[in-house]
Amino acid sequence: MSPKKTFFVTGASGFVGAALVERLVSTGNFQVLALVRRDGVVLPAAAIPVKVSENYLAGEEALPLAGVDVLIHCAARVHVMSDAASDPLTEYRNVNVHGTLRLAEQAARAGVKRFIFISSIKVNGESTRLGEAYRADDPPAPCSPYGISKMEAEQQLRLLAQKTGMEVVIIRPVLVYGPGVKANFRSMMVWLNMGITLPLGAIHSQRSLVALDNLIDLIVTCLHHPGAANQTFLVSDGEDMSTTELLIRIGAALNKPARLIPVPTNLLRWCTALIGRRGIGQRLCGSLQVDIQKNRDLLGWVPTTTVTNALRRTAEHFQGNLK
Repeated sequence: MSPKKTFFVTGASGFVGAALVERLVSTGNFQVLALVRRDGVVLPAAAIPVKVSENYLAGEEALPLAGVDVLIHCAARVHVMSDAASDPLTEYRNVNVHGTLRLAEQAARAGVKRFIFISSIKVNGESTRLGEAYRADDPPAPCSPYGISKMEAEQQLRLLAQKTGMEVVIIRPVLVYGPGVKANFRSMMVWLNMGITLPLGAIHSQRSLVALDNLIDLIVTCLHHPGAANQTFLVSDGEDMSTTELLIRIGAALNKPARLIPVPTNLLRWCTALIGRRGIGQRLCGSLQVDIQKNRDLLGWVPTTTVTNALRRTAEHFQGNLK
């Protein structure tokens, strides 16, 4: 019998990392090292915690990577709506570029065979024209400091792969939702659950999203699939929706019918710009679509859960944890 493969997950207490660790240990076929920065993080009993300092990506801290087959790098300085840093790009680069490269260099020296980097669709850009879609091999066009840092990290990882032979896989998710989701998606559930009327009933743009279960399934596929080596993949549910349709479907999942007023999108954009929230207007009213045909062609991968089922699970978790 061949020995268990060993996987090392960074960001193991985060939204994606925690779900990935849970999925890996649930199979019983792998040894899973879960990197955490804080005391008190609850991990599945079969996961092996690896405690590091809060700023390990910004320092020279050595990690126990000997014997690791695949490292999945989920940790990052994440995108925030209002960054308080005086120089956001430098802060993002320190963690997302330099920290990622230091980690990957350690992995290559330790003999890690494959490095999976969870990047972001923001490497492609912020929006698409309605009916058009980003593809994995399109030229990058990031607009934000976060997106720029993720693009630069990808570039450095590809160079490292060429120098060392360590395989690199890059996955760029769109907005991820699922049980425990926070930020704007959770805010929408709060509003709908409270029965608040929203001026979002006339939005026809289309956006791609990805259920947490679908993202995790693609990552697991990329752990071992030979076709994933040194490739870049976009990931979504394969079913695009407008903000209006999303709200209606979330409301149905919550059993709280969405109360929506059909306000013209041009007026919504103008109002959000007037209050200094132009980015919110773009996300609500603009399109951002991705093409995942490459995943099907190279990996034989298709989304494993439907939007309806994923929204139901998300809504059940939300309502079950209301205080």
